[in-house]
Amino acid sequence: MDYIVTILPPLLQGSGVTLQVFLITLVLAVPLGLGLALVRISRFKFLSGLVNGYIWLMRGTPLMLQMLFIYFALPFIPIIGVRLPDFPSAILAFVLNYSAYFAEIFRAGIQSIDRGQYEGAKVLGMSYPQTMRRIVLPQVLKRILPPMSNETITLVKDTSLIYVLAMNDLLRAARGIVQRDFTTSPFVVAAAFYLIMTLVLTYGFQRLERKYAVYDD
Repeated sequence: MDYIVTILPPLLQGSGVTLQVFLITLVLAVPLGLGLALVRISRFKFLSGLVNGYIWLMRGTPLMLQMLFIYFALPFIPIIGVRLPDFPSAILAFVLNYSAYFAEIFRAGIQSIDRGQYEGAKVLGMSYPQTMRRIVLPQVLKRILPPMSNETITLVKDTSLIYVLAMNDLLRAARGIVQRDFTTSPFVVAAAFYLIMTLVLTYGFQRLERKYAVYDD
């Protein structure tokens, strides 16, 4: 037990980096995903096609590859020619990747709404933005809670991928202690940290689902 106490400070510091990546990605990727979904289902075929291609690319290639490309390859692209530090590179890769997944979740939720509700809103004189804001999106948010929960929990676990950029996240902190002390206990503690984070998220989403279920009743 004393050993666990001694290794907690570096693991807590690493978990702070993990939480930063998670929270910043979530705050940026969710609204971006909603925007992409709205463009994806819009009548502007060219823009819709571009977004569809973007989503296909982001979902069809590994997140780790995207992260390594942003960090190592961007400096060699003539138009860009700038090397981002490790943290911005990780954030950019995560936001671009997860916005594509969130976009598909939002798209499926929006398209699940009965067309009659759009027509009813039009009869009431509502514009398309008003219809989306007042009628469609509140129902969509309720319907997409389960897939959003799954994707958010996956995001927590995927933050461990920033290890490849030599960032001092939770996994790298644990690995460093393992190599120093020749014991696997730090990995067990790190796993407990990840489990606690996913448990909190699971509980939060379950509360939201129960709240919306009451409104359905």
